[in-house]
Amino acid sequence: MDFLKLSAFSKNGQGGNPAGVMLCDQFPTDEKMQSIAYEVDFSETVFAMKQDQAWRVRYFSPKMEVDFCGHATIALGGALAMEFGDGDFDLALNKNNIQVQAFKQGGQYFASLTSPATKSQPASETQIAEICALFDFKKQDINFDIAPANIHGGADHIVLVLNEKSNVENMRYDFEQGLALMQKYGWVTIMLVHKQSDSSFYVRNAFAAGGVVEDPATGAAAAAFCGYLRDEYDWPIHDVKLIQGVDVGRPSEIKAQFSKEKTTAITISGEVSLYS
Repeated sequence: MDFLKLSAFSKNGQGGNPAGVMLCDQFPTDEKMQSIAYEVDFSETVFAMKQDQAWRVRYFSPKMEVDFCGHATIALGGALAMEFGDGDFDLALNKNNIQVQAFKQGGQYFASLTSPATKSQPASETQIAEICALFDFKKQDINFDIAPANIHGGADHIVLVLNEKSNVENMRYDFEQGLALMQKYGWVTIMLVHKQSDSSFYVRNAFAAGGVVEDPATGAAAAAFCGYLRDEYDWPIHDVKLIQGVDVGRPSEIKAQFSKEKTTAITISGEVSLYS
């Protein structure tokens, strides 16, 4: 088994979201994979095993297995390119089949993934009130031009778009209360967003469900959010950027591209670097 520590969505080799990547001849037991993820203590560790013409892939946070993780998939793409060269790699997840493309350019690795299909539904008034209470927001802090919503692009998240960037920058919450809320609704993360322009968003993702306060760069949530913009708002820009991780010292840049066709996959791409 080969084990790497990589950073996905880094910029010029710096920052990014760290992920453990293990390429396996055979998967360890579920208990062993969970133990490894706990010991590594990144927001996600991904395990991949060759299976027929694809790679069978599983993702573990320090606390639980998740069905899909964007940044760990980008890191896995980088690892596969490091091991096997540039290419398109088919991935068999727990509930979906996707593809990651990876290549080396100018001494740096890059990867892109095609997300599972997206879907969304409006957040309930109760959900909005509970999130406001958790983060100490007032209802007038919310930008209802992009309404709070339950979003999905391989995993379930909820998104709240806020009027002021400072509301996102100053994100604070009680960890145990946040964990209980995420478990109650099955959210992998709570995504807080400030719209900087139609093509740029400033983001933080609370991730108590995974055993850490915050995920520095969340490709799955980025895919779900961009699908929501496209599917519900006919978003005019189909090539957007999400800036994340700045507030935890891991500045990250997630690029998303998508077609006009509703519910279809989102392409998420970024740089992959050795973790430092």
